[in-house]
Amino acid sequence: MAAEFLRISWNETGEARSARWRSESGHAPPKRVLIADDRTSADAAYRLACEGGAMLWRGDFQNARQLLQALTRRAGAKPRKPALSGTPLETFHLHRQAQAQRARTLAMLLLPLDADYRIPLRRAPDLRTACEEAYGLADPGGDASVVSLRELLGVVGAHEWRQKGVAVAALDAHIHPHYGVFAPVRSEYVDLVATASLTIPTLAFDIGTGTGVLAAVLARRGITRIIATDQDARALACARENLARLGLAGRVEVQQADLFPVGRAPLVVCNPPWLPARPSSSLEAAIYDPESRMLNGFLGGLAAHLTPEGEGWLLLSDLAEHLGLRSRDELLSAFELAGLKVVGRHDIRPHHPRVSDATDPLHAARAAEVTSLWRLAVV
Repeated sequence: MAAEFLRISWNETGEARSARWRSESGHAPPKRVLIADDRTSADAAYRLACEGGAMLWRGDFQNARQLLQALTRRAGAKPRKPALSGTPLETFHLHRQAQAQRARTLAMLLLPLDADYRIPLRRAPDLRTACEEAYGLADPGGDASVVSLRELLGVVGAHEWRQKGVAVAALDAHIHPHYGVFAPVRSEYVDLVATASLTIPTLAFDIGTGTGVLAAVLARRGITRIIATDQDARALACARENLARLGLAGRVEVQQADLFPVGRAPLVVCNPPWLPARPSSSLEAAIYDPESRMLNGFLGGLAAHLTPEGEGWLLLSDLAEHLGLRSRDELLSAFELAGLKVVGRHDIRPHHPRVSDATDPLHAARAAEVTSLWRLAVV
């Protein structure tokens, strides 16, 4: 039985038409869809997008890109900085609302995709490989689809990241992220795992492995067997590919699991999403952890998966604390509730560009941020 997909509908040349709707952000298909082409002005397009109207592009592909750039300028390079009089939590929520509104507006410029991912527009590049990496193998006998140009450009960007990879100094190698899998561009948490004092165990678990970068670091440190878990199919494929590329597939077993594999290990490592808030799309799931579900799941199950005298390594930024999303007391209480004690902690300050960007609405919180490796043991 064929899978059911959302569809987008519109009228064109007097006919009712429809196609499969693609949206990794999870947005519903727009209800109001007009046809746009090279004659559509940026001002008219921006007004329509702000009103919730979508434009299905039938003109030149490169002109569509230029129109999106014009819409982006009108929407502002960055969301307006919220008033400084608000609390950090209020500032965070206003910032997220502004980001979401801007994203919805810029997503209103739509492109058609044939069933084989060809773009039936003048001067359109061949993006079939990038689309197959993001959406799966094409079915030439399947449905045509419609996708926002902004999302499609994100697919292209992810393909380029996958091709060139992200340099990881701790590995002296590159990690190649797949579409939808969090890239290790913030190296501080990787550096913590690479440098923390460790009596090399024979087995370790890497919970929520993503690209497989932490499993690779643990293997390079001399651990002979690692079980790396994730529940996302893209992450599993990404981790397996990276570990094979690094020559570590024989030492790291990648398993599909919701958090823990079966059994116990003397070392269990986890880098959960750092902010307890709802992601606006599936692509943000590596950053936002609604109600701290993954964090609490890891803490709640850790004691049952550690060997006697074993350690759990929790990689966690304190950005949530500076934003008012979670207090330090709440975190320590979660440790205690799970029957865990802190036996050590290693801290590092991040050095990504936003730390020094004073125009960022969240600058004060980011400037104070510390990333920690919490060493946890059973009480």
